[in-house]
Amino acid sequence: MAGTGLVAGEVVVDALPYFDQGYEAPGVREAAAALVEEETRRYRPTKNYLSYLTAPDYSAFEAGKCTVHRLHLVRAFLLVWTWCTVLKQHRALHGKTDIMRNEFERLAARQPIELLSMKRYELPAPSSGQKNDITAWQECVNNSMAQLEHQAVRIENLELMSQHGCNAWKVYNENLVHMIEHAQKELQKLRKHIQDLNWQRKNMQLTAGSKLREMESNWVSLVSKNYEIERTIVQLENEIYQIKQQHGEANKENIRQDF
Repeated sequence: MAGTGLVAGEVVVDALPYFDQGYEAPGVREAAAALVEEETRRYRPTKNYLSYLTAPDYSAFEAGKCTVHRLHLVRAFLLVWTWCTVLKQHRALHGKTDIMRNEFERLAARQPIELLSMKRYELPAPSSGQKNDITAWQECVNNSMAQLEHQAVRIENLELMSQHGCNAWKVYNENLVHMIEHAQKELQKLRKHIQDLNWQRKNMQLTAGSKLREMESNWVSLVSKNYEIERTIVQLENEIYQIKQQHGEANKENIRQDF
């Protein structure tokens, strides 16, 4: 239920759903839905309801602003001793925003993703035209030594993971447990706040409803009294009119007798 306010366009909501009765009556729900549909069809907003929100940051994925990938890197490696190196590599990668720009362009063009290139792990021999080139063979040897060192570093990382990976997982799980506990506490606070707010609304509406009912009863009583007073006034006016008529006829009769 709503009433029109003093100012044009304003609407004063006067419904008391915790106190009002008759919502389950046949046709009430359909009538309310029809009113809502009619209002939504002719309603035209006069102000921006999102003005309190901050402007969207469309450059959030540019260099130095993407932290989601950093979290994924930390969770993937789970190596306490190599976190600093991973973060440095992450910053170096995100310093080149062209990579992400090209990826978005690929998605927009609906092109398939490129497979992981394994060329850096290959050990190609010099071409047939460079069989007698010492520089070419030196480059191949250097590549082989780099690949060997890379595999040695991977073995060391696996050994470190076998030694410290369990503890890292335990720390990570403890952090998750603390985050879940904190989120559950916040959820309980919000639920309690919502429940208190609903109880407050219910008490306010029940109090207002009782007061309205009392005022309505007083209004009915006053209207009844006014009706009784008006009826008594009309009755007295009729009696006065009859008495005046009787006195007038008596005076006429006395005048006739005098003559």
